[in-house]
Amino acid sequence: NGTSVEEFILLGFPGTWQFRVSFVVVFALMYTLTVIGNASVIALVWRSSNLHTPMYFFLCNLSFLEIWYTTGVIPKAIGVMLGTSQTISFSVCILQLFFLLSLGSTECFLLSVMAYDRYLAICHPLRYSSLMNSALSVRLALSSWLGGFLAISLLAFLTSRLTFCGPDVINHFLCDIDSCLALSCSDTWPVELATFLISIIVVVASCVVTLVSYMYIISSILRIQSAHGRKKAFSTCSAHLSVITIWYGSTMFLYVKPSAQNSLDLNKIVNTFNTVVTPLLNPFIYTLRNKEVKLALARAFRK
Repeated sequence: NGTSVEEFILLGFPGTWQFRVSFVVVFALMYTLTVIGNASVIALVWRSSNLHTPMYFFLCNLSFLEIWYTTGVIPKAIGVMLGTSQTISFSVCILQLFFLLSLGSTECFLLSVMAYDRYLAICHPLRYSSLMNSALSVRLALSSWLGGFLAISLLAFLTSRLTFCGPDVINHFLCDIDSCLALSCSDTWPVELATFLISIIVVVASCVVTLVSYMYIISSILRIQSAHGRKKAFSTCSAHLSVITIWYGSTMFLYVKPSAQNSLDLNKIVNTFNTVVTPLLNPFIYTLRNKEVKLALARAFRK
């Protein structure tokens, strides 16, 4: 009982071989589409001079993040479900946890920055170019990345100090904070408290910034006299509004709660949606619901 666990076994989705293979096919297809979709958004913005604006600069950052976010999950999950790579060392487990949570925190910050950008564009259209210049947009994006990784550093350090005496089976296809807390044989209260406080700071604070921005945006849109003007103003932020609704809904369920050790099976389902489905949906939402992107895409295909 005094021997610490040095590696874990990931269960993935238990079931028959045919069931797991079907999951592998779906995950591989979704991963391919995610990488192609997000890489296409980056390439499209880079090639189209009319998309060289802060809004699409932030969108490129989001697409770049989504590629790495899903890459940190799906290849390992496929190995787990095929039974070829079910074990994961303790150090790699902590590294995956740190990587995924840091990217998730960065996404929260980026989405709030994008909401602030839309607020400036709609509520202060005449001053937008001077308020949101290229220097400020770079600083905001860089702050989102640094803030996301710094916020999770303490949590990853505290988790790495936990003691694991057995069992060593994680009921998941990835290393997440809930599973680590459930398996630890040491006092998990400091990690649970840190998880809750960091979740409040990262998720709730960024969500409040986003909600306040959209309160001003909706108020400004309602004051526009013409129906065409209201529709045009709303179309510039409808895609972003769809993305933040999906992202914050699943993220708050997973992390903003006093105790992390509950509903591990349900967490697995929500995590699948958060780490696999959402990165796939984002580029298609922005492409299909954004007139400028559709026009740039049409021009690229014509060329």
